[in-house]
Parts: sequence; structure tokens; C-alpha cells
Amino acid sequence: MKKVKISDSAVRKYKINECLLKRSIDHHRVAIRKIPNYMGISLNTLHNYRNILFNDPQDIPHEIVVLFEQLFELQPGGLLNKPIRGKTLDDLINSELPQKGK
Repeated sequence: MKKVKISDSAVRKYKINECLLKRSIDHHRVAIRKIPNYMGISLNTLHNYRNILFNDPQDIPHEIVVLFEQLFELQPGGLLNKPIRGKTLDDLINSELPQKGK
């Protein structure tokens, strides 16, 4: 498998690097050691998560995303660099039902 070099300026899907870089160098180093143990993942997996690019099909499991959001004190959905917009269930249901009075 060929190794792909990722630019520091490349837009990533998640704000993991951004959140880590807000910390002091000492805190950043400790965080890189502690996060994998806390989440039950390898250091390599953490680095892979940090480097997922915006248009990559790869994703992080939801439970891990929630843990990252809690660690970085982000609102739910705050780890994503791209907001997800969707319809409500009522919108979907109402689009299938015949309109009354017409």
C-alpha cells in the first residue's frame, strides 16, 4: 500500500487536530499518549482519525466521536468540520401523505 502525504493545510473531516493544537505543547504530548488508552484505540488509529480528509469515505465510529466531543468540551456535532442538514421525520412523512383540502 502506497503511503499518501497529507498537507497540513488539507481540510479534514473532524476538528481533532484543531482541538489538540489549542493546547500547550506539554498538554498536547500528554493528550497524544492518554487519548488512545482512554478510548481503547491504538496510537496509529488516533493518527488515522486525525488525518481523515473532508471528502474521504472513511469515518470514525459514533461512540468515539461522542468521546472526542466530551474530551474537547464540544457541543454534539461540534467535532465535524461540515454541518449535516437533513429533514425531520415529520417532513418525510408529510411529503408522502396526500394534502387535505386541495
